[in-house]
Amino acid sequence: MWTKEKKLEWQRKHRKANANVETLRYEKTPKGFLMRKYRNMQSRVKGIQKSKYHLYKNLSILSRDDFYRWANRSMIFWKLFYEWKKKDYDRRLCPSVDRIDSKKGYEIENMEWVTHSENSSRGAINQHKMKI
Repeated sequence: MWTKEKKLEWQRKHRKANANVETLRYEKTPKGFLMRKYRNMQSRVKGIQKSKYHLYKNLSILSRDDFYRWANRSMIFWKLFYEWKKKDYDRRLCPSVDRIDSKKGYEIENMEWVTHSENSSRGAINQHKMKI
């Protein structure tokens, strides 16, 4: 019988031994991509990604099921996802969730799909405006 800790330890060793090939392949599928996207959003809000926690502290996040439903129903997500895939997973074209108002959390009315490049540009512009 495996405990949760033993299973996690085995997974870490297996991934390391295989250079995360299986995980990386899974994350290029729509289901795997959305799973990783949500986990990254969640880790920012919960403070697991400590370097940017001050930007997300006390912000809300929609449920995983609501996120999957929102993403899967979005024609923009699918258009961006297949364009990213067609261009051999060019990081600049990767679908990214942008919070329209950075003072608000990850809620459906405050999120939109853009490319990674567009989201980065918007972030740089917002940082510049905050300094002025």
